[in-house]
Amino acid sequence: MDDIRKIAEPVATEFKQFNDDFAASLCSETRRLQSAIDTILNSTGKHVRPLLVLLAAKACGQVNENTINSAVLLELLHTATLIHDDVIDETKQRRGVPSLNAIFDNRISVLVGDYVLSTALIRSIQTGDLRIIGIVSNLGRDLSEGEIKQLETAEESILDEACYMQVIKKKTATLLSACTEIGAISSGASAETISICRRFGEYLGYCFQIKDDIFDYFKEANIGKPTGNDIREGKVTLPLLYALRTNEKEAAPYLRIILSKDFSAKNIDALIDFAKVNGGIEYAGKRMKEFHEKAVSVLDELPESAARDGLFLLADYVMNRKK
Repeated sequence: MDDIRKIAEPVATEFKQFNDDFAASLCSETRRLQSAIDTILNSTGKHVRPLLVLLAAKACGQVNENTINSAVLLELLHTATLIHDDVIDETKQRRGVPSLNAIFDNRISVLVGDYVLSTALIRSIQTGDLRIIGIVSNLGRDLSEGEIKQLETAEESILDEACYMQVIKKKTATLLSACTEIGAISSGASAETISICRRFGEYLGYCFQIKDDIFDYFKEANIGKPTGNDIREGKVTLPLLYALRTNEKEAAPYLRIILSKDFSAKNIDALIDFAKVNGGIEYAGKRMKEFHEKAVSVLDELPESAARDGLFLLADYVMNRKK
């Protein structure tokens, strides 16, 4: 948390305003819905996405009411997708605490997710900016398409790095690029500057997701979900994709496990070990660093400021975080 405080220093006042506004944005007179909302507010993460909005806006000009509103709506949209994802994946824990669907049930969770999503859409309209509304509308479609594409690749055991990259672009890169693009738009930035911020967010999104996928291969990774969870769900991510591609002579028994979807604890451990022994973690780390380098290179195109420094720190945090 100390890292986040350091990153947020250039927008500390605005970040507090966001937190207050975010908490106030969700409320209901329906008892069970309010109980679910309280659960959400008590289990929120570090708010990396709204920080991107605020820092991008300040690096391009000034944070204003539209910036705060945009940060809130994007965090609401992200929250709604997490709620729905936990239902789809039958996830019972998030960040080490019970997920919403574990506390209530799938019916309530889906409806709460819809409620949060609707609140986000209302907030997007309140910005009064058709560009922001358009980005948010397209983002919702991209996130859904990314999830469906991931389910499709898992069900059909599609083992292709290009397909994997398409999934993480839709799932993660588009969301982070929307955060930085909307932040720049809200501050009145030029078209060129908005493009710079959009590219920074996209590269950072790839970096973020690859880091998340690497975590899945380590038991000591305290990220609130079991090791090998992605593999258990049939999701073959970059470390294992690389190992299967580069060591075809020994890959046959591991391919059989994947194609037969025989994801016992023993087989999951075997797949993880195969990925590690054959350089999968190193390869994924290399790809992650490539995207990190692209992201910080893009930032050099923005004028020097404390907010730009905050974006540099945030990029480093995404790559070096422990969970």
